[in-house]
Order: sequence, then C-alpha cells, then structure tokens
Amino acid sequence: MSLHYLPPVKPSAIALGTFFNHGVELAVLSPLFGQTYQRAKQADTKEEFLRSKEATGAAVAWGTSLVGSALQSYGVGALINATGTLSYKGAAYLGGLIFAATSAPGILVQLFTEKRPFDTVGVNAAAKIFETIGLSVFLTWWGTRTNPFD
Repeated sequence: MSLHYLPPVKPSAIALGTFFNHGVELAVLSPLFGQTYQRAKQADTKEEFLRSKEATGAAVAWGTSLVGSALQSYGVGALINATGTLSYKGAAYLGGLIFAATSAPGILVQLFTEKRPFDTVGVNAAAKIFETIGLSVFLTWWGTRTNPFD
C-alpha cells in the first residue's frame, strides 16, 4: 500500500492531538513514572539508574505512548475528514463510536470478568473517553483539513 492513499490530515492537528492524547496517557501512567523517579533518587549514581530495568521500562512506556498518541491523532483526524464532520456534536458522536468500538469492550471485561475495582476501571474509562471523544472534539475545534475549501 502506498502512502499516497492515506487521507491527508493537517500536520498541526496531528501534533496537537499527539500532545493532547499523550498528556492524558501521562496522567494515567504517572504512578509508574513516580515510582521510577523514587528509584532514581535512591540509586547510587545516574549511570546505575540508567542501566536499570525501571529506566528502560519507563522509557519504553513513554515512547510507545507518544507513538500511539500520534497514530491515534492521525486516525481520528482522518475519520473526521473522511466523514465530513464539521460540528462539535458530530465530533462527539464520532468519538463516542470510536470509544464504543475500541475501549468499551475492554472496560466491560475489566468490570465483570476480571472483577477489577470500580475506581481503577473508572480512571481508565475516563482516560479513554478523553482519548476518543475529547480528542475528536479537540481536533474538530482545531481543524484537520489540509485544504478547508475541499
């Protein structure tokens, strides 16, 4: 598949959407980074910490979160463009559909099958709502079309 067939999305929308989603991800991952920071303070030297599994794990989590946020921003922007969504209401509906298709099944599994605590699942669900509905409304506000007159 050639990259020529991928729908165009304004680069600034991808960049701002990436920061929006990455901020949400960091809020969810902050306990991991907080523990890593405490271990870094306890390490004897910076070099010792940088070679540790905690540092590697935190770097991988941060990097994959950033790449995932960029891909999700592009995907949502492309869907906004492909569907011709222009209103905030339409963007919220589109984000709701994305949430229902990607996140809701996992949340139901966490609640009813895995029996995870409601507060833990609630934080995860809130993050996913921001990453889907919030992102689509934010990108609609910013604009995703490379040529708005198309």
